[in-house]
Amino acid sequence: MSSRSTDLTAFARKYGPWAVVLGASEGLGAAFARGLAERGLNLLLVARRADVLESVAAPLRARVDVRTAALDLAAPDLADRLAELAHDLDLGLCVYNAALSRIGPFLDVPLADKLKVVDVNCRGPLIAAHVFGERLVRRGRGGLLLMSSLTAFWGSPLVATYGATKAFNLSLGEALWYELGPRGVDVLVCCAGATRTPGFERSSGPDGPRAMEPDAVVAEALSALGGPPSLVPGRLNKLAAFVLGRLFPRKQAVALMGSQTARLHARD
Repeated sequence: MSSRSTDLTAFARKYGPWAVVLGASEGLGAAFARGLAERGLNLLLVARRADVLESVAAPLRARVDVRTAALDLAAPDLADRLAELAHDLDLGLCVYNAALSRIGPFLDVPLADKLKVVDVNCRGPLIAAHVFGERLVRRGRGGLLLMSSLTAFWGSPLVATYGATKAFNLSLGEALWYELGPRGVDVLVCCAGATRTPGFERSSGPDGPRAMEPDAVVAEALSALGGPPSLVPGRLNKLAAFVLGRLFPRKQAVALMGSQTARLHARD
């Protein structure tokens, strides 16, 4: 057996036989579905749009078992819905990828929109970590992977609510890494930079910043499970995080984040 086959078998043994991907309809979520299927895990894919979700699931069914569920992750009964969806599955890994974002000045974004961002980006992963974390601890092995962003490290003007939610995810995940690790559950927060997802391309246009491919982000994230509490994927993103975090005064880092986002907002 090759070393790659051995690695895939070990991954499936620890994090299988089932994984749930929340926010799986496109972009990074679809890439996580592909990456986990390649590693031999059966999939429960959850997102709002049933038709798009099915287009992700269909080509993977030749390799693994796949279930899909159309669910708004801002639903008030989310905890009960997630527990019911996975009640009969031997679930070993939860990936929370879903996220909402609105680009614009804070006071120009309706309060209801900001609260929906908080529901999906903060309340959702908190509930998922609780519901599935309890199950993973009972079985004594598994993983929890939360998607965050480079916006978690500094105030991010024009995406202020989104950036704040990603800081929440980073803090939550790193704390759970410490708490759950000794109980057999690996926790990782992936702080992605610009990634070539449909949402990114819609907002940035053809002249947007250089972006990583979703499959490359996923490959780094899955390889990092069981290691440090957080990850910045991609060499350029690691360099940007180092420069902004270590070499720039914080006010300059915030201003730079604001100027970059303002360029995207000007295209809307």
